[in-house]
Amino acid sequence: MAPILEIADLKTLARKRVPKLFFDYADSGSYTEGTYRANESDFSRIKLRQRVLVDMSGRTLETAMVGEKVKMPVALAPTGLTGMQHADGEMLAAKAAEEFGVPFTLSTMSICSIEDVASVTTRPFWFQLYVMRDRDFVMNLIERAKAAKCSALVLTADLQLLGQRHKDIRNSLSAPPRLTPKHLFQMAMRPRWCWNMLQTQRRTFRNIQGHAKNVSDLASLGAWTNEQFDPKLSWKDVEWIKKQWGGKLIIKGILDVEDAKMAAKTGADAIVVSNHGGRQLDGAHSSISMLPKIVEAVGHKIEVHMDGGIRSGQDVLKAVALGARGTYIGRPFLYGLGAMGKDGVSKALEIIAKEMDVTMALCGKRQLADVDRSIIAESPF
Repeated sequence: MAPILEIADLKTLARKRVPKLFFDYADSGSYTEGTYRANESDFSRIKLRQRVLVDMSGRTLETAMVGEKVKMPVALAPTGLTGMQHADGEMLAAKAAEEFGVPFTLSTMSICSIEDVASVTTRPFWFQLYVMRDRDFVMNLIERAKAAKCSALVLTADLQLLGQRHKDIRNSLSAPPRLTPKHLFQMAMRPRWCWNMLQTQRRTFRNIQGHAKNVSDLASLGAWTNEQFDPKLSWKDVEWIKKQWGGKLIIKGILDVEDAKMAAKTGADAIVVSNHGGRQLDGAHSSISMLPKIVEAVGHKIEVHMDGGIRSGQDVLKAVALGARGTYIGRPFLYGLGAMGKDGVSKALEIIAKEMDVTMALCGKRQLADVDRSIIAESPF
């Protein structure tokens, strides 16, 4: 096997090892995928300043996100169906993140449950919350996250309605996935994936099945999931969630300055500048292009993070230089997971850390705290 040197290498390997419908689920955006592509390409428009003959010894990427020490300003983003990229995917990714020293965020729509992840970790992880129409179920999720000692709640604000993803429709992907002859053929072409999946019982949305009302099998789970995302979600609900949770709150899905100002007023601990990885409003700005504007507007009031399009340590460093106090990676760790399981997630984190460290040094900085706009030669935003 060729050496794994960059995130693109993990993506190539994952494509070979993960059934098409699940790989495409992770690797797609909504409609034309214009925003998905812009998330990546807009990073390349930011040029760095090369500095020479400066002391590059004793470098560190360590910092903090919402008061938690992290080895580098990167968290694993909440991603749905992670356990379909590799058996027990959320559990493996959480263990890799813990060992590396960065936060792991578990999605509401995960295959492994809150309790599953808690059973294999020793440090608190973060939990991402989708607000459903069934508020009793939402309360149940919050209480389970508390019981698992999750240290932050990440409220996703940009998925009241689901953006159409053409690849998922063409692949006949449903939630939860239904097996058709086409799907069985795709899986049969990935024997390693099949063998791993046969070793686990975790193949459905375990945060939901057995916990939501009248959801006891795949048929009832599918019907419940399709009708539960709440289009009436508003800022008043954020106040209610903050009160019920009582801990650190991060609001994810902010892409507009006015929304950022509204989020800062809620008393949340951080916001995530995000367009859901280009999976919701196609035609929206890239996350990195909106980051400077949002930092300027609210960065003195609330901690600003970002996600979307990060594929390298250089991308992380550029985001930090433009004001992000933390970043999130979704697809890079999913590629690693699909390619090599837990080792692949660790490899993705190692790649990003190494690229970030070398780039920071060549920009003349030794500590992450010293990274700011001074390392940017040209920014198009």
